[in-house]
Amino acid sequence: MINKIKRRLGRGEPVRQLASYSQSGEDILIEYVLGWMGIKTRTYLDIGAHHPTYLSNTYLFYTHGARGVSVEPDSTLHAVIAKQRPEDTNLNIGVGKKRQSAKFYIMHPTTLNTFSKKEAETYCVRYPEAKITDTVSLPVVPVNEIIAEHFPKAAPDLVSIDVEGLDLEIVESFDFKRSRPTVFCIETVEYEGETVLRKATKLINKMKAQDYFIYADTFTNTIFVDRKAWKAAKLPEVK
Repeated sequence: MINKIKRRLGRGEPVRQLASYSQSGEDILIEYVLGWMGIKTRTYLDIGAHHPTYLSNTYLFYTHGARGVSVEPDSTLHAVIAKQRPEDTNLNIGVGKKRQSAKFYIMHPTTLNTFSKKEAETYCVRYPEAKITDTVSLPVVPVNEIIAEHFPKAAPDLVSIDVEGLDLEIVESFDFKRSRPTVFCIETVEYEGETVLRKATKLINKMKAQDYFIYADTFTNTIFVDRKAWKAAKLPEVK
């Protein structure tokens, strides 16, 4: 009976023991849903990659032979990523609504790096150890231009977005008619004031309006799946 259930859930594929590199196991959840949908050749766009392995939503796929585009505006972190993941395309830029030059705030700790002055200043108030260590001017490129250049034949299977306060801006500018990634993993937790955490309902509703449903939520991140791709894989209907 157990083997029958495993075959049914895994579509006959052997069950693998996976090590997670994500913050809360998001990569394992994504690996499972892509496998269930029968997607084997995987590509990804990692916006706000931060590190090649630590808290990475894409490194698990890299270890399995998948390749994609990593976007990291911090030049020091970008160099580390490029060295450890040389078979990815590694871009040292920001992502936004339009092409421009923008001020990038390098923080301590670097997990708080952001293009948002408001977010940078708020972090310094919220976290006693946080501080702005440097600011640099960097080119910002629209997400649709990145996809058009680096994924000209098909949308990436996975888009991971973690850009400290500007996630909604990227989602709102995304051309879903031109490109429909199968899965998005997006940071969807934000602060209300200085001490109360809440879910980013506007961003979540935007994804739902584009016909993506919530496959899983780890509180920090939400995994969205394209309903059209789900139906095309002949999987059970999701309400």
